[in-house]
Amino acid sequence: MREKPTQEGVGGFSSRKKRWSSLLPLFVAFVVIAEIMFLTRLDMAKNASMVHTWTNTFYYPSSTSLPVVGGEEEFDINCEDWLEREDDVEYSRDFVKDPILVSGVEEDWRSCSVACKFGHYAASDKKPDAAFGLPNDPVIAGVLRSMEASSYYPDNNLDQARRRGYKVVMTTSLSSDVPVGYFSWAEYDIMAPMQSKTEDSLAAAFISNCGARNFRLQALDMLEKLNIKIDSYGRCHQNHNGRVDKLETLKRYKFSLAFENSNEEDYVTEKYFQSLVAGTIPVVVGAPNIKDFAPSPGSILHVKDLSDVPSIAKAMKSLAENPDAYNQSLRWKYEGPSDYFKALVDMAAVHSSCRLCIHLATKIREQEERSIRFQKRPCNCTRGIETVHHLFVRERGRFEMESIFLRSGNLTLLALESAVHAKFKSLNHVPMWKQERPESIRGDELKVYRIYPINLTQRQALYTFRFSGDADFAICVERNPCAKFEVIFV
Repeated sequence: MREKPTQEGVGGFSSRKKRWSSLLPLFVAFVVIAEIMFLTRLDMAKNASMVHTWTNTFYYPSSTSLPVVGGEEEFDINCEDWLEREDDVEYSRDFVKDPILVSGVEEDWRSCSVACKFGHYAASDKKPDAAFGLPNDPVIAGVLRSMEASSYYPDNNLDQARRRGYKVVMTTSLSSDVPVGYFSWAEYDIMAPMQSKTEDSLAAAFISNCGARNFRLQALDMLEKLNIKIDSYGRCHQNHNGRVDKLETLKRYKFSLAFENSNEEDYVTEKYFQSLVAGTIPVVVGAPNIKDFAPSPGSILHVKDLSDVPSIAKAMKSLAENPDAYNQSLRWKYEGPSDYFKALVDMAAVHSSCRLCIHLATKIREQEERSIRFQKRPCNCTRGIETVHHLFVRERGRFEMESIFLRSGNLTLLALESAVHAKFKSLNHVPMWKQERPESIRGDELKVYRIYPINLTQRQALYTFRFSGDADFAICVERNPCAKFEVIFV
C-alpha cells in the first residue's frame, strides 16, 4: 500500500515545482534560439540558389506576389523596378541588325524607327518579309498599294484585296493596314496666309475627267442654274483658259468646287487640300465622311447628293454677302485647325513606306509573343492587396515600346493618360510631327489626343474606338497582360 506523504515531503515537492516553473521560460528561449541559429545557417547555405529560383516562382501572366529578399538586412523590392527588370524580354530578331526587307520597288525616305530596306532580293539568301504584288511564296506577305478609288479599281476594295490574298493593304482608306493619303504637312502649306478675294465669280472649278461615275457634273450644272457664277478652268464646262497656276488662281475666289470623281469614304484628293491651302471654302462632292477631314466645324460645304444643291447654293450666297460669317468659316486659318484635323494630318509625317515596315515588324513580334516563352512573362505583381500592372505604350509612327505602370486601385483612363504623359515628358520626347507641322501650330507642350490598343486601324483610332469608361479600361488591362497601347500627341 502506497504511503501517505508526510508534511515535510509535500513541502519539498512544492518547492522543487516552483524552481522548475521559474526555469521553464529560460529553457524554452534556449530551444527557440538554437532553432533560429540552425535555420539561419541553413538559409545562408541555400540563399544563393533561392535567389535564382524567385523569378521562376513569379512567371505567370496573372497577378504575382512580390518576393521579399531575406538575410541579415531585409529589404523590399519595388514592384515597378522588379517588373522592369524581369519583363525585359529579348526578341529573337533585332530589327536594327536584321532589317525588314520589302521587294518589288525601290523606296527612299529620310528615316524610320525600324530599319527597313526596299528593293530586289532575287540574289539574296534571305527571303524578303513582304513584296508588292502577290508573291508565289506564302511566307512572304503580299502588299497592295494604290491611291486610286475602288469604284474604278475594284481590287482596292479592302474585302476584295483580302480575298485575293493580300496580307497588307495600303490605300486611301483609313481602315486599311497602312493608309496612304493625299495629305501631309510637307506637301501642302495648309497654314499659308490668305489673299483678298478679288474675283466676281463666287467659285472656281478644275474638273477635267468628264466621265466620272458620280454626280459631280450634274451638281455643277445645277449650281449654275441657281445663279452661282462659276469660272471653270478644266476641260469639263470650260469657260476660262486652263493654263494657269491652279493654287494661285484659287486664292482669288471665295469658294472652290472640290468635286472628286468618286464618292468613297476617305477618298480625299489634292482638290480638297489645295482649296485649304488657298484659303477658300471648299464645296465638296466626294467622300461621305468629308467632315472628318475638315480643319474646323463649319469650314466646308458638303453636297451629299443632288437634293442638297439648292441649300448649298443658298449657303454660298449668304456667306458671300456676309463678311463676318464668311471669315468665321476661315477662322482656323488664323487660330489653327482643330486637334482632330492635326491628328489626321500628323499621320503622314511618317512616310507610308516606314509605316509599312513598322506594321510588318509589329506583326512579326506579335507572332513570337504567342510562344510559350513569352506566356511566362510576369506582366504584373502583387504586394499585399495591391497589384501593379506593367503596360507598354509607343507614339504612333514609332516602333519600340515604353514601360508604364498602373496600380489596381487606380485603373482609370485619367491615370492612363497621366502615366503616358509623365513617361514621355520624362524622356524629353519630341513628337514625330514636330518638324513637319507649320511652326505656328507646333506647340511647346505634349498634349495627349488619343490612347488606344495597338493594332487598331486609323479609322478606329481616330473616330470610332473609345473605352466606354474606367470599368471597361480596367477589364481590358486585366484580361490582356502586358497590354500594348499607342498614343497620338497633338
